[in-house]
Amino acid sequence: METVLIVDDEKNYPPILSAVLTEEGFKTSTANSGHKALEILEDTDIDLVLTDMKMPSMDGIELLENIKAIDPDLPVIMMTAHGTVDKAVEAMQKGAYSYILKPFNNERLVIYVNKAIAMYRVVKENRQLRNAVELQYGFGNIIGKSKAMQDVFETIRKVAPVNTTVLIEGESGTGKELVAKSIHFNSERRNKPFIAVNCSALAETLLESELFGHEKGAFTGAVTKKKGRFELANNGTLFLDEIGELSLNLQIKLLRVLQEKVFERVGGVEPISVNIRIIAATNKKLKDEMIQERFREDLYYRLNVVHIVLPRLRERKEDIRLLVNHFINKYRDEDKSETPVEGFAPEIERLFYDYNWPGNVRELENVIERAMVMCQGDTIQVSDLPKEFKDNVYNTLHLDGIPANAKLDETLSMIEKEMIQRALKLTNNVQSKAAELLGIGKSGLNWKIKKFKLDAGSKH
Repeated sequence: METVLIVDDEKNYPPILSAVLTEEGFKTSTANSGHKALEILEDTDIDLVLTDMKMPSMDGIELLENIKAIDPDLPVIMMTAHGTVDKAVEAMQKGAYSYILKPFNNERLVIYVNKAIAMYRVVKENRQLRNAVELQYGFGNIIGKSKAMQDVFETIRKVAPVNTTVLIEGESGTGKELVAKSIHFNSERRNKPFIAVNCSALAETLLESELFGHEKGAFTGAVTKKKGRFELANNGTLFLDEIGELSLNLQIKLLRVLQEKVFERVGGVEPISVNIRIIAATNKKLKDEMIQERFREDLYYRLNVVHIVLPRLRERKEDIRLLVNHFINKYRDEDKSETPVEGFAPEIERLFYDYNWPGNVRELENVIERAMVMCQGDTIQVSDLPKEFKDNVYNTLHLDGIPANAKLDETLSMIEKEMIQRALKLTNNVQSKAAELLGIGKSGLNWKIKKFKLDAGSKH
């Protein structure tokens, strides 16, 4: 049962409104001032605030601003007289759900209240769903229910509380920096700096200065003394992304910092001691780089105390639905349309499973963000997807691997069987969901399962 907070300094309105709303099945709470209303909000779960505009000490606008600071989504309906309509419009601009003119009939009030509460109910359900998903399948902003990602989460939980050096390997776009941040923000260093450096973004001389800092006059253009990232990260975490791009010269200097926790600025002679945790990441296989003598063996073993390998998105396709919903929730707050995006068409899921995702999770996020911009309704359609993405998906089906003398019926049956097996696997053998994924009826799917003598799952 939802609760409505009624705020009005007039003695007659709150009991009348309370009686009307109670009869409609709502719980009510009343306050005779804005300050009292805020006290109630601190201790009570409120689903709607119905407040008068004109009140002493704290008026409706000020109360609205305080409410939005507490919960931006909590709906507020302003009650106002004809003479304060301008104020009501201002309240709408500041986030009020609506306003109603005094005197009003009870039926009109109930309509306003029901609409506002229904809207807030959806907001709360989305919050709960998001929290449940992240609690069960997430770690910070990293989402995944696949075994590979659950293993990553377990490693993060174990390594975060200690100061061990961590090496993260994975293709571009798999979320290496997110993992590094999760380790940092779940450690005792969480309130200290997290400093990230991309080792491939700068030339060797600039990178050395960026890492270790420099003294005034150390080189042309060094007009002042500058602290490097090692100093800035003191007592915190230094994240070295694309560590495989580090030159052999800088690898030696990094090895010294790892061993002795001491370095000098470029052009300096004074040793500087630091207390930092190093997390390194690479999209290269450092063992191969070591064999090719492009990466020092001693540095590799110093970095590789704990090794985390992030799977490619194409290796954990069971996470795609979770990730898509996560990104829709993430960008919904930026959606200014009258019909915010709530989901995506079933045929899109089939395209996402068929695609190889060379850009991994970063590419998926980009596709969803762009699709939400183009979407005109509350459901993303295939037409909303970027053209280059659709072109890449449709180009993944090649005929080169099919023999020239292959019979059409046999080939189509083979493809059909493979698609059904994949759909059953992706939906944990729930036939109703598999049928929806394939775009066919449940009875049709059941017939095909018998035809191909496949293991039958639940029909529900």
